[in-house]
Amino acid sequence: MERRNICKDGPEVPVIGFGAWPIGGGMGNIDDDAAIRTVQAAIRAGQTLLDTAQAYRKSEELIGRALAGCENKDVYIASKVSGWGGGDGYNKQKILEAIDASLASLNVEALDLYQIHSYREPPSIEEQMETMLELQQQGRIIRIGVSNYGLEHLERAWKVGQFHTLQPRYNMFARGIEGEIIPWCREHGVGILAHSPLAKGLLTGKYKPGHVFPEDDERKGIQFFQGKLFADLNVAVEQLKVIAGHKGLTLSQLAIGWTLRLPEVTVCLAGSKNEKQILANNGGQGWKFTDDELSEIEEILQEAPKI
Repeated sequence: MERRNICKDGPEVPVIGFGAWPIGGGMGNIDDDAAIRTVQAAIRAGQTLLDTAQAYRKSEELIGRALAGCENKDVYIASKVSGWGGGDGYNKQKILEAIDASLASLNVEALDLYQIHSYREPPSIEEQMETMLELQQQGRIIRIGVSNYGLEHLERAWKVGQFHTLQPRYNMFARGIEGEIIPWCREHGVGILAHSPLAKGLLTGKYKPGHVFPEDDERKGIQFFQGKLFADLNVAVEQLKVIAGHKGLTLSQLAIGWTLRLPEVTVCLAGSKNEKQILANNGGQGWKFTDDELSEIEEILQEAPKI
């Protein structure tokens, strides 16, 4: 597994991290024992950065149980306060309650990375960051991250204190961070942990227009899995599969490697439900694109809808 510094002057971590949303059941039910086995398989396969959140249903508890039965405890644990509780979900008291619950569920004394899950006010970004800095000073978290922030939010948070990572959505069909946010992160030494690199499975090539997702799968209500948009995106998916095939890769591996083509993306967070998916996702690193391949991919993506 390739490794990169998670941020400027930060520790090296694997370039493919384990995204824990799927094991929580958000993309279809998965039983507890299977989820625990999946976490342990990820660690064995080198995906030792585990990314979870307060909002990822049971995933923190499941990771904690997986670690209790795992010989390799050399993992990097990232979680998030998700702002539950309405408009004031990020007030100081609720952040303190969230960190207490996360540490207890994960059965650790400190988190390697603790992130604010999304932009929401009130309270102000400035107040939220002050609480995060207090947790860092107390030794309960080692590094601070933010997630799904725009440029204005990043700049406001940075004025309060240094944070280390940004976790944005980034994939072949969702490239909104390329214009301003990636350069900002480069300038400030902030590492990017790309979430949704496979666009909720769209970039696996597994799903075709007309596919019906189960009621317990969030994708049943996601717009880009519906109607004409889904059909138009699938045209690009089929074209990208041809490029992947020429490289001896699956589409998922091509999509993961595409996010990692940028040095600013320090970790690609790939969700998995089983060991087979974990091992397949690991094939998204360890190789390079040619300039011609990148140009061909760019032509396809310029014609494709954005999500």
